[in-house]
Amino acid sequence: MQTLWAERFARRTRAMRSSAVRELLKLLEQPDVISFGGGLPGPDVFPLERVREASDRVLREQGRQALQYSTTEGYRPLRELVARHTARYGILIEADNVLITSGSQQALDAIGKVFINRGDHILAERPTYIGAIQAWQTYGAEYACVGMDEDGMKIDEVEVALRGGPKFIYALPNFQNPSGATLSLDRRHRLIELADHHGVPILEDDPYGQLRFEGEHLPSIVTLDARLHATDGAPYAGNVIYISTFSKTLSPGLRLGWIIAPSEVIQRLVMAKQGMDLHTTTFTQMVAYEVARGGFLDEHIKLIRSTYQERRDTMLRAMDRHFPEGVTWTRPKGGLFLWVTLPVSLSATDVLKAALAQKVAFVPGESFFPDGTGQNTARLNFSYSSPDVIEEGIRRLGGVLKAMMKGGAVAVAAGRLS
Repeated sequence: MQTLWAERFARRTRAMRSSAVRELLKLLEQPDVISFGGGLPGPDVFPLERVREASDRVLREQGRQALQYSTTEGYRPLRELVARHTARYGILIEADNVLITSGSQQALDAIGKVFINRGDHILAERPTYIGAIQAWQTYGAEYACVGMDEDGMKIDEVEVALRGGPKFIYALPNFQNPSGATLSLDRRHRLIELADHHGVPILEDDPYGQLRFEGEHLPSIVTLDARLHATDGAPYAGNVIYISTFSKTLSPGLRLGWIIAPSEVIQRLVMAKQGMDLHTTTFTQMVAYEVARGGFLDEHIKLIRSTYQERRDTMLRAMDRHFPEGVTWTRPKGGLFLWVTLPVSLSATDVLKAALAQKVAFVPGESFFPDGTGQNTARLNFSYSSPDVIEEGIRRLGGVLKAMMKGGAVAVAAGRLS
């Protein structure tokens, strides 16, 4: 029976779509399913004892403050910690340039709320993060998408797309979700130069930057841009908004992210956040600060890198052994994901249906393409499962792919990472 509420949904809800990744997470409730679907950190690297000790200390020493309302901007010691950490990478900011959010997903939604009018075009990579697409659908965003290769977004396509005057550029430069690709240093410089020339700001989404397994660290876009616009003694006023999260380094269940932006932008975002939740949970912020301070986070990230590198290597070796010729994939140098391109005759959605029958799951790539292409692509997560589970899951998935390629499938539109 339809309720009276169903007749009163706002028009903007027509653009809302359920996340394919969120739906696949329900499979994790089935213990016999091997899931490469969610972007889940490995639960075995969560700092359980450190969080337990920090929680006890916060409640014992600051319990009344921890359980009280707080400022929208966030717990100041935590904002100062983020500012100090950021300064190590060459961008000098103050706590007033930092807004703590309830995960980086809330940061994306707040940015959409503050900046996006219906019909605004966002210049984005193809494919791009599904969470950004979902957050900005509500605000009526449209997309000017540029192709990617192993060195990230193709700058010649960016130059063409910028002529259309997009509202901003959305970039995930490090171990991109979903592809695992990293924007090269040369392309980072060119992106900043082009954006500056055309007067288009950049939103840098960087949840994975600290999870590099091999190769040298590359400076963030916000760092390079700040150097370009540096003025001695002046507060940060660059053309890049930077967002990141503790979800991949401490725990996603803490739901803590942050935005770094010029102070006038932070002020608008604070007003937007006040209408969402008043402020991010005080207790969680205080616990995260106690966990992260004193150099613990730096040491803990070393454990995460080592663990995830082993799992990435296991997945790549298993794919080399079990995947049939004609299937290709990226070889990321960090992060949580790799990207699979199937022959154009295969639909990843059809492959998923067959794979689920073998108790293995992944995310079809179509959801990561704002233009609805990419039917023959897929994202695989390697951070969540142990090496032996990864080996078995890839073996099953390889068997499914071999059977479907041998039997022939209905041709679909291609959506390669190219």
